[in-house]
Amino acid sequence: MCHPIVEVPRLRIVKNKNPTSIQITAEQLIREGVYAKPDPFELADYRLRRRKEFEDIRHASPNVWVKYAKWEESQGDFARSRSIWEQALQHHVCYTNPNLWCRYATFEMSNSFPNHARNVWDRAVTLLPNVSQVWYKFVHMEEILGNIPGARQIFERWMTHSPDSQGWLSYIKFESRYNEIERARHIFDRFVQCHPQVDSCVRYAKFELNHGELHRARQCYERAVETVISVDAARSLFLAFAEFEEKCKETDRARSFTKELYRRFIEFEKRYGDKESIENTLASEKRFQYEERIEFGAGNKDRIRDVYERAISNLPPSEEKRYWQRYIYLWINYALYEELDAQDTDRTREVYRECLKRIPHHKFSFSKVWLLAAQFEIRQKNLDGAPARHKVFKKYIELELTLGNVDRCRALYTKYLEWAPECSYAWLKYAELEMSLSEIERARAIFQLATTQPALDAPDLLWKAYLDFEISLGELERTRQIYDRLLERTKHWKVWRNYAMFEANANMEGGSDIIQEQGQAAHERQRKKCLEAARRVFENALEYFRISAPELKEERVMLLEEWLNTESSFGQIGDVSLVENRLPKKLKRRREVVTEGGPAGYEEYYDYIFPEETASLSLNILEAA
Repeated sequence: MCHPIVEVPRLRIVKNKNPTSIQITAEQLIREGVYAKPDPFELADYRLRRRKEFEDIRHASPNVWVKYAKWEESQGDFARSRSIWEQALQHHVCYTNPNLWCRYATFEMSNSFPNHARNVWDRAVTLLPNVSQVWYKFVHMEEILGNIPGARQIFERWMTHSPDSQGWLSYIKFESRYNEIERARHIFDRFVQCHPQVDSCVRYAKFELNHGELHRARQCYERAVETVISVDAARSLFLAFAEFEEKCKETDRARSFTKELYRRFIEFEKRYGDKESIENTLASEKRFQYEERIEFGAGNKDRIRDVYERAISNLPPSEEKRYWQRYIYLWINYALYEELDAQDTDRTREVYRECLKRIPHHKFSFSKVWLLAAQFEIRQKNLDGAPARHKVFKKYIELELTLGNVDRCRALYTKYLEWAPECSYAWLKYAELEMSLSEIERARAIFQLATTQPALDAPDLLWKAYLDFEISLGELERTRQIYDRLLERTKHWKVWRNYAMFEANANMEGGSDIIQEQGQAAHERQRKKCLEAARRVFENALEYFRISAPELKEERVMLLEEWLNTESSFGQIGDVSLVENRLPKKLKRRREVVTEGGPAGYEEYYDYIFPEETASLSLNILEAA
């Protein structure tokens, strides 16, 4: 759709600047526009046109019905607005939309029609009994109007549909706001019967506790004990019950009752639990026995070591890391005990070594164990005994750098790279260390050695850091040599693009300072040289993609777009026609999609036809003719 061109009027010169005899203020103009009575014929014509527009598009979506009804409300025609709301609800889709019912009722309430609003809410909760939003709005309206018995009747009506826990709790809070404690207690009884979960009983007990009914609260907890089924629910229940008895300062009762509950729980699991739950229960029982033995044998090193040895002798059932995570902490605690409590460095070292032997490193490993073992050796000043891991090297180098041992850091980086020559992170950090020390030749030698490695985990980051390093030093020829070496390894179009951008911006840093030093003519000559060098790079790139990789048409198109932008950025010096003559034609084509089960239809894709392909196609047609 074409928009008409709007002409901005020109400023006119006022010749006579003397004030007029009658002054009109902006306030007077606004007052006349607001309080002026509209023409009844004009108003009727406007309303007719608007209603016709709404009638034509009202079946498009529910939002149109809402806008139509609100417009009639703004005109003061409430009966017609109510009729539109009713028509919208009669639509085969809109009557199930709770938001539409809420807006209809809000319209009635905002215009002081409470009886109409009650009728709307009553119809809404009848049609949508499982939508909590409608019930909440209905109750809120009655409570605002001060109709507390009516709100209570709505809640009772809602509870017959067995809502979720939040609905019951809202009813209880409603009664509590008006100090109807007995009613709230009765509702809690029904709530626990409808939702016999541990959480419901705990909430009931806390309600009774807040109102000083300790006996009733204890009965709630005892009722929850009879309904507990799962292990997680039992844990939360025992914790809540213990906290309750602790608040009541009944420590002996809490201890005895908790032990009795735990004993009954173990018996229950042994009778009705599955294999996994029985194993977990027996493991918990054994764990308590071990803890009692450790407490009994506090200070007895042989007894404590015997418990640790028996614990670590139980290997996990499978070689999966999730089974080994808790098992590894047994070894860690064992090693920390030997180092800190027993103060036996030889046994500590032996514990770490045995732990590293037990871990199946061909499937997974734990860096935490390696790091703790290395930190232990460093604390013992045994630097050669630290194991080789990535985190160990990083922490060790960080420690030496903090102490200012630069030569030691270089030696560590050398060992790090001998152990993991494919780690780009190590090469980068080594070069950054030398650059921070202003050792340019060392940093350059590190980058050169890193780029000659046959395999790297992140070669793009390493090459980019090398290029940025040389560019920051103003070494343009070295940068070109690096780009040439990089193009020998990869012919990615982004490498060609970055090479061309480098040539286009070479010797251009400095801006106005270069113009003042060299002069305008010399600056223009330099810009032409940069543009010519960038063109040669683009030419070589396009020649490679045309001959060696003709199937990579999208990369070729992106290179042409970059070249076109470069020519445009040079202004008058640039020649856009050099690129425009090479731009391809974009065609939409279809091709057959073949899957394992056979042909699966067709898909559309974009193809590019370059000028030389068009010429060769025309020549083939002439030869065939």
